[in-house]
Parts: sequence; C-alpha cells; structure tokens
Amino acid sequence: MKKALKTLSRNRSSLTLQNLMDPSERYCYNPVLRWNPEVEDYFIKAYGPHHFSRISKALTLPSCYSCIRVNTLNTTSDAVIEKLQGIIQNSGFQNGVDGINLNKTELKDSLNDSNIKVEVGESEHGMSALNGSFENGTISKCQIPGLEYVVFVKGSGPHTIDYDYAPERPPKEVIVSRKCAEAVLRGAQVFVPGVTACSAHVEKGDLVAVSVAVEQPGVDGGWTTGITRGTVLQGLQTDPHYFERSGLYIGQGTTMMSRAGIFRVLQGIALDMTKRIFNLPSFHDVLDGEIFLQNLPSIVTAHALDPQKGERILDMCAAPGGKTTAIAILMRDEGEVVAVDRSHNKVQNIQKLATEMGLKCIITYKLDALKAVCRRNESNGMSALCSDKINSCTNIQNSDSLRLHEEVSSNTVEGLDADTTCKEKVSNEKGNDRAYISKADIRKNMRRMRNGPGRNQCLGGRVEPSKGFSRNSFDRVLLDAPCSALGLRPRLFAGEETVNSLRSHGKYQKRMFDQAVQLVRPGGVIVYSTCTINPGENEALIRYALETYKYLSLAPQNPRIGGPGLVGCCEFPDGYVEEWLRPGEEELVQRFDPSSPLDTIGFFIAKFSVGSKEV
Repeated sequence: MKKALKTLSRNRSSLTLQNLMDPSERYCYNPVLRWNPEVEDYFIKAYGPHHFSRISKALTLPSCYSCIRVNTLNTTSDAVIEKLQGIIQNSGFQNGVDGINLNKTELKDSLNDSNIKVEVGESEHGMSALNGSFENGTISKCQIPGLEYVVFVKGSGPHTIDYDYAPERPPKEVIVSRKCAEAVLRGAQVFVPGVTACSAHVEKGDLVAVSVAVEQPGVDGGWTTGITRGTVLQGLQTDPHYFERSGLYIGQGTTMMSRAGIFRVLQGIALDMTKRIFNLPSFHDVLDGEIFLQNLPSIVTAHALDPQKGERILDMCAAPGGKTTAIAILMRDEGEVVAVDRSHNKVQNIQKLATEMGLKCIITYKLDALKAVCRRNESNGMSALCSDKINSCTNIQNSDSLRLHEEVSSNTVEGLDADTTCKEKVSNEKGNDRAYISKADIRKNMRRMRNGPGRNQCLGGRVEPSKGFSRNSFDRVLLDAPCSALGLRPRLFAGEETVNSLRSHGKYQKRMFDQAVQLVRPGGVIVYSTCTINPGENEALIRYALETYKYLSLAPQNPRIGGPGLVGCCEFPDGYVEEWLRPGEEELVQRFDPSSPLDTIGFFIAKFSVGSKEV
C-alpha cells in the first residue's frame, strides 16, 4: 500500500513538472491569491464561496482604467483631456480595450451566492454612466452627475506576451519583489531596489522576462521569499521558487544597466518595461497642480461628506492628502480644512500637495488621531517647552549656514540645561499620569540642538505639532481610517493578515471613531471610510457606532454608485459573534466590490448625522 502511494505521489509530481514546463502555462500571468485559512473561512461565510473566489481573483488584477481628479480651481476637465491626449500620443501608449462591460447579468451572478441583498437597479445609474464615459475614446469625462470633473483613462490587458522560450535556451530573467510587481502592474517601471535576482551575463540593453517572488510559508511558521538579493538565475528548476513563479510573469523589459550595475547602485531605473501584461499609462509628475490620480471611491467619499463653504472640517488621517485637497476644492477653498497625521514626513507631503494645487484653506498638524481630543486640565508646561525646542530647530533651518553654525554652537549648552529641566518635569508629571516626554525624545532633541535640523526637517519647512482640538469644534469630520487595506489592487499576497490582526484593526478604528464623535458638533456630519473588504472593519464598526452613540444615525449619500452593505452577523469558532448591519441599513452605506462591473478597489463608505448630544 505504501509503495503504491509513493508511486502515485511520484506520478503526480512528474505530471505537475510536465505541466509547469509548458511555456504557455509557465510564462503567463495567472496568480492565485493566498490567504490565511481562518481568514479565508471568515470571508467565505461573509460573501459565499463563489463570490469570494471572484473577489480574490479581481484583487490580483489592476482596474482597467485610471481615474483622475481635476483641480477645478486651476483648470477644466476639457483642458486636461486635451493635454493628456497629447501626452499619451507622444508617449506612444496603445490602448487595446473596446470598453468596460457593465453587464447586469454579470452583477447578478456575482452576488447570487452571497448574503448581500441587492437590487441591480440601485447600481444601474452609476454603471451606465461609467460605461457611457468610455464611448468617446481612451480619455473621457465622467458622466456620473456631480463628478464631471473626473476624467477616466482606459487601459488594456491582459495581453499575451511571447517570451521567446526554448527548452534548450530559457529567456534571460529578472525576479522582482512583490511590492515592485504590484507597482509595475499599475504602470510603474522597475527600479533598482525592487530587483532581487537576475540571470547571469545580463548586459545593458538585454531583453529579459520579469517574474515576481511571492511570499511562501517559512520554517518558523511565518512568510518569506527566501531569496537573497543578487542571486544568480540559471533558468533551471533549481532556481529559487522556480515552480512557485509559474504563472507569475508580468512582462518583458529592457535592462537599463548590466547585472553588476543593478546590484551595485542604490537607485535608478533597472528595467524599462517594454511589454506589459496590463497597459496603464503612468501620470507621475504630469500636470502637477492640475490633476490628482485617485480611486473613484475616494472621490465619492469627499462628496459624501458634502463640505460647504465657510465650514470647519477635520480630516483625521489625512495623508497623503488626496481627500483633503478634494474637500478643499469642493468648498472652493473657502473655509478651514484641518488635516492631521502622526507622521512628520506625511504631513509635509500634505503641505506640498496643497501648495501644488494652490489651496490656502488647508491647515496641517502633526497629531495622532487617537489623541485628537484635547484633554481637560492638561498641563501645558512640558508641551510648551518641547514646542519651544522644535521651534528653535525650525528657526535654525531657515537661517543661512553661518547663523546655523553660530546658533547650534551657542545653544548646545542651553539645550543640555533645557533637557535637564525636561527630565525633571517628566518625573514630576509621570507620577500624576500626565503627558510626558520619553527619554528617547529627550535624546533626539539633544541631538537636534547639537547638530541642527535633520534631513526630514529640511525638506518641506515647518510642521506644527498639535495637542488636540476642543470638543464639538468641527462641522464635519472625515475618518478615512487606517485599515487592513484588503481592498487595494493589484494584490499578490494576503496571507499576513490573521483573524486576530483583523480584530485588532477593528478595535483601533473604534478608538479613532470615539475621538471623531467627540470633535463633531451636534447637527454635524461624520463620514467613515476604509479601503478593505473586511466586514469587521466596516459593517461591524457601523453597528458599534449606532449602539454606542444613540444620537448618531446613518444618512443617505450622494452620489450613490456603490452597492449595499452586509446584513447579519458572523460567529467565529471561539464563540465571538460579530454583528453587522440590520435590515434597512444596508442601503444607507456604500460598499465597492472589486469584482463588480464598476471595477474599482474594495472600499466602504458610511455617513452619520449627529443629533443632539444632550442626555
């Protein structure tokens, strides 16, 4: 019996090797998204097996069109379309798509086996408008009412590529990292840091096949690619992940430097992608200040907030600034848009984008969204001292080099004395459970005083820290929450998320939402959004909000082009029950399904009206 099993196993292995040696099966793009088994079971319960299978497949593919938001304060959609047509013609971009097939039967089939209740007519308007947008060529204005300032650019694919394979002479090859491959599928080139392995004797100008190394189970129970950067490929089955890379070829490229150069330098373009599985034009550094490349659901999110001129609006997790600038433009740059993020560099990026677009109403702060509400009776002594030290560094960076040397030299001793004071204040306030600065922050400030501003502080000017905002001080609040990002596409790996990590995301988002509720005034609006397909971060958050804050209610959204939310609940093997929406609530949210004919990323939007907070 054992002998028979061994023989059967060998036969299966031999058959598998034969299939993998078939060039049409190996040298193609046919990825299978790998999930944590428990997470996969959870999503199957939520969507149904066939629907979730389609979602998984859609996530591995880029959208067949690019979505561009036009800055209507500086230009018009027609002017942008004319400029883009010239740019695309000059770049030689070829479009091979006849159009987007927005088909009712397809939508019904995709939702048939899930527990989502949907009337196709609800989505007909958005889909027919989107379909109509592509009737006039490669570049077209969006036909969805209210979104006429959005421009669509059609892409093409998937394309069949001849890699010139011969059994005795496999093509020269380059392996890129997963993140690099996902960027290439969206239209990027292959940059040096993204290359992990390369065939021997590759010279500048060679044509090479490009494959991707996706994470595999490691010996420690985690995930790893197991490829050392600089590995030499022989084109043999002994190459790293030879069989795992079957069906993971994303195109052909011309090398911009030799193999030695690729692994010697730290930056630059390694490959010019000449043939791609998907052709999507790149708009990097194109028409700065006039356009912004943004996903359609993100644009809809700003509209759902419905900002009005003269209002004070908070974007709680604002980086990279796409929704922030969209809100400011909808307000015609009249009012106040407060954009916060906890990362210094990300706040600088928001400032840079606002400047490029000529927006004056955006005010940025460095602030953790979990500390967005200003605490009462908080001691300001320590914060003031630290703020003074940061301001000192800022003043230094704006001076000339001689003054920089003089001020740093003269302030070194003072900085040491100030930090001694900091330490004393820390020890005093720590006992009173008040805000304090860590020893690491103290050492960092000491280094700044000695050495002057660092690279990050010199890039984009001053970043103001914030101690939070008063309760009920905003008319509208947008919480585009940090999430598992399981709706972003193209995606080639999803195994890092576990049920526990998904639950952790949900807890984190509830804490942020608690802050948002305190900051918005009675009669105001909160919009909550994520870029994930996880119901625990979407519908479960809505259930929490409505049960915890009785003065909140779901509000209609305009435009409404997404589908309905999930109704019901899910019970986990450990007995935990996750509650979602109740009947009647599903039509008040927007869920964007990556496998639907709209062909967007996975996204979720909910809008709340805030009633009287008096108990």
